[in-house]
Amino acid sequence: MADSPHKQLAVFRIAIAIPLNRLFDYLAPEGVNQIARGCRVLVPFGKSEKVGFVIAQVNHSTVQSGRLKPITEILDSAALLSAKDFQLLQWASDYYHYPLGEVLSAAFPVSLRKGKPAILAQEKHYLLSAKGQCLNPQQLIRTPKQKIIFEHFLAPSKSLSSTALTALEKNWRPAIKTLMEKGLIITELRTKPRNRANTAIEPQLIANAQQSEAIAQLSQGLDRFSVTLLEGVTGSGKTEVYMQLIQKVLNNGQQVLVLLPEITLTPQLESRFRKRFDVAIAISHSKLTETQRHEAWLEMQQGHSAILLGTRSALFTPLQNPGLIIVDEEHDTSFKQQEGFRFSARDLAIVRGKLLNIPVILGTATPSLESLHNVNKQRFQLLQLSQRAGVAIEPEFFVFDIRNKKLQDGLSEPLIALIKKTLAKKEQVLLFLNRRGYAPVQICHSCAWIARCHQCDTSLVIHYKEQVLRCHHCGYQQILIPQCPACKTGELNALGLGTERVEKVLRALFPQQKIVRLDRDSTQRKGSLENHLEQINQGKVDIILGTQMLAKGHHFPNVTLVAILDVDSGLFSIDFHATEKLAQLIIQVAGRAGRAEKPGRVILQTRQPDHPLLAVLLKEGYHSFATTALAERQQAHLPPFSFQALLRVYANNPDEPQIFLKAVQQLLGDVPLTNTLILGPVAAPMVKRAGYYHFQLLLQNPQRKGLHALLALLIPQLYTLKEAKKVRWSLDIDPVDLY
Repeated sequence: MADSPHKQLAVFRIAIAIPLNRLFDYLAPEGVNQIARGCRVLVPFGKSEKVGFVIAQVNHSTVQSGRLKPITEILDSAALLSAKDFQLLQWASDYYHYPLGEVLSAAFPVSLRKGKPAILAQEKHYLLSAKGQCLNPQQLIRTPKQKIIFEHFLAPSKSLSSTALTALEKNWRPAIKTLMEKGLIITELRTKPRNRANTAIEPQLIANAQQSEAIAQLSQGLDRFSVTLLEGVTGSGKTEVYMQLIQKVLNNGQQVLVLLPEITLTPQLESRFRKRFDVAIAISHSKLTETQRHEAWLEMQQGHSAILLGTRSALFTPLQNPGLIIVDEEHDTSFKQQEGFRFSARDLAIVRGKLLNIPVILGTATPSLESLHNVNKQRFQLLQLSQRAGVAIEPEFFVFDIRNKKLQDGLSEPLIALIKKTLAKKEQVLLFLNRRGYAPVQICHSCAWIARCHQCDTSLVIHYKEQVLRCHHCGYQQILIPQCPACKTGELNALGLGTERVEKVLRALFPQQKIVRLDRDSTQRKGSLENHLEQINQGKVDIILGTQMLAKGHHFPNVTLVAILDVDSGLFSIDFHATEKLAQLIIQVAGRAGRAEKPGRVILQTRQPDHPLLAVLLKEGYHSFATTALAERQQAHLPPFSFQALLRVYANNPDEPQIFLKAVQQLLGDVPLTNTLILGPVAAPMVKRAGYYHFQLLLQNPQRKGLHALLALLIPQLYTLKEAKKVRWSLDIDPVDLY
């Protein structure tokens, strides 16, 4: 009997982006024996088709050959990811215990995940045909317009795009059409040229002694892997150190990846880079269009661009010739993905640097406790910039005790007086409040009714300008009501502070001054943030009010007064990370003051003026605080002196997550715990969120290896639990918060 045709076809193991930690076997298409690992393929899956990634060719499948389906289409002639890229993604899948198909999918822009061709945008170019190259322009003397257009092509190998022709001659199309009909001009599609600097390149600045020392030390290790923590006080010129090193890497013909925590920092740094480097620069972040991200990814992958500026997902962009990875503001928790594939871009940047054997620089004014711990363990090199660059000096700190003091919507009288004095000197003021909206609570003065979200365990935030109550967790909103729905008579009051409320009082106190509010609500329109930042830098703004987006990286040379209106909200939290985050926030916000030749002042308004954190931070500096905090973490056996994994579970009724977590506990009773501490299960700090009830289980082990050995045994079993069908669960390795 003849063999069935299926046995003659190769079998390929395919990763598909679905929330199942397994691979799927498919037959090769007719006539195909090999497909490179990492190539995208289109495969039948259920009643639809999905894009998958080839992982391996196998001799045998556990699925009966008659049930195996063939691959519908091979989308790539060669893998778009290098072997090292693939190795990084496999490592990430193993470390975060996350399905390989989902991890691979995260490395591609949406367009390529959908199966679109991996080609850059092309434009039509016009050039002389063989017949045209032999023609004397004088033969076109009777058609002067055609002659003029034709002569533009006479330079050797001259081709012109539509854009170039428009710049030369406005009404060129009729003449070109006729020249093409005569067979003198032909067209071809070419990849669009990359976006290079279009202004005169600025020279590098003269580095000060500390910057020069850092540049010299880092330059010595550009040919091999190392991790350097570049700790520089705000305004110390870390960016100049980056740029001088980047130039050395570019001179070697290599590419540079620069990761930033926030989209808001991208335009400012992009502008500085474009003025400095005469190379194509690619940008990648979530506010760009699908096409823009597709182009940036392929520009770096094909080597057309030399520098990539991007947020955390840009980490996975393939580089044709990598030379350096920089993670700016390395302490920032924005580098940790908080849903789906919960990876840390900072940690994976280090893994990627090691695989590629290139240096990684972590820059910040307020290093994370994990990075300082790695310095102490001599895993990282520490370089410090302790002085501000140029003539700028460190700002002075002042604590305003606001207990029993009269406040005007969060502003104390001494602060208002200081704002007036600063504005009189034509200097700018920056006020920081990490809470958007008008007020966080609407309460009835008569019966104490509070407007709460019906989907979350939280109050609705008043947005006065829009006249709505909005939940900042699930997005639910309703019209702002004038009368209490409970007692029908009570007066409704706004309780607490938001940036919108502070803006209202500022406009009343300073009617002649230009005030700009920067928060997620005021910067939703495309380009609005960039416009605001430009106005600030041009001196057209007097008072800047905003949330966390003001704390990072911005350079406002005329800001001499910075005030943090509510320090207390960060001093008390159930999360052990909270004090570290608050200390970093205070130092980062303070760093916006006095960045030029004018001295700066930083005001902290608090009802806890004697709090130990503030005492250590303001008297002895961030490093002393971090040393104390690390000692406390060590005594409590908390990270970085132990390792954690948080199992989060939610469902639309409160019982199912608890039933599931009890089943997980039973599984844990059957596996060796290897010193793993099981904490919980407990309700999440906000139990009800977006209509779902959240519970969690925390696993902690003094050894990373022991924790991951346990998870490797546990996680595959979670997929098989019958209780898992009624809940959604996720695993967070190295969680940065416990919410």
